[in-house]
Amino acid sequence: MSAMRSKQYYATSSLVVGYALCSSLLAVINKFAITNFNYPGLLTALQYLTSTLGVWILGKFGFLHHDPFTFENAKKFLPAAFVFYLAIFTNTNLLRHANVDTFIVFRSCTPLLVAVADTAFRKQPCPSKLTFLALIVILGGAFGYVATDSGFSLTAYSWALAYLVTITTEMVYIKHMVTNLGLNTWGFVFYNNLLSLMMAPFFWIITGEYVDVFIAMGSNGKGNLFHPVALVAVSLSCVFGLLISFFGFAARKAISATAFTVTGVVNKFLTVAINVLIWDKHASPFGLGCLLMTIAGGVLYQQSVTGVTSAPPQRDSAVSKQDNGNDQDNYGDSDEEKGMSGKISGV
Repeated sequence: MSAMRSKQYYATSSLVVGYALCSSLLAVINKFAITNFNYPGLLTALQYLTSTLGVWILGKFGFLHHDPFTFENAKKFLPAAFVFYLAIFTNTNLLRHANVDTFIVFRSCTPLLVAVADTAFRKQPCPSKLTFLALIVILGGAFGYVATDSGFSLTAYSWALAYLVTITTEMVYIKHMVTNLGLNTWGFVFYNNLLSLMMAPFFWIITGEYVDVFIAMGSNGKGNLFHPVALVAVSLSCVFGLLISFFGFAARKAISATAFTVTGVVNKFLTVAINVLIWDKHASPFGLGCLLMTIAGGVLYQQSVTGVTSAPPQRDSAVSKQDNGNDQDNYGDSDEEKGMSGKISGV
């Protein structure tokens, strides 16, 4: 019995450590990828392809179970996948034009907008006093960061605002509709990535990125499309996007929702520390203080809604039963778990 408990302890610890490493590194890796591979549409498409194939192959070998593809489910899921694609697309462009600190600050502001949207559109009760205090702390930290951001640019903050709108819409919309489709967890990942992959060519045409890609392919190595550093960066981003889906869902199954939330919060602090250590483009000391204040507001927010938010019913397979204390239920690290590729990345 003792040996079994010890084995289970180490297995659970490995899953939590794996999730923590993937989650804390993912934003930095994605920044590294988009810096060396300046084609956001193609980058996200490659991430969708990796996650779709990864889930399909693991399903074929019996390591997981996902809902089979049906046109009826795809038709119902398509609007949500479209919003998801927009969230990941704006996420990638935000990292393209801003540093990781700016991304984390705006990502941490999503509970504020989600709370407003939930009250206004889903007729949810107004936030409690503690929740309201947490949202004020988040807002204060965000304002302080923006006011002292030496890297402020209209382009970066335009993408930041677009990201805030799309990620908030995605969270509220998915909570309202997608969870009622009866898909299991890996089915959600599979549909999200497959439908997003199908939409990618339309965005290449609309944004005109396909022209830049063709020019880079015909530049005989002068472009950065096949540069070794770019290939490594893209490969890491794609692999970590898939890994965070696996470790995230497996960790949810192994530990409580509260413990998983605490792990997600700690990951943000690790991301900030890693970013300061390896990048020279980060916030000033005061800006970092405001960033930490924003994250602290997120911690307070999570504590204020723990036990209040009830998870919607979701069918899980006998092979992979997941608890429903997921990030979309408590508005946690949705994009990071999507891994920018369903991340459930990093959206």
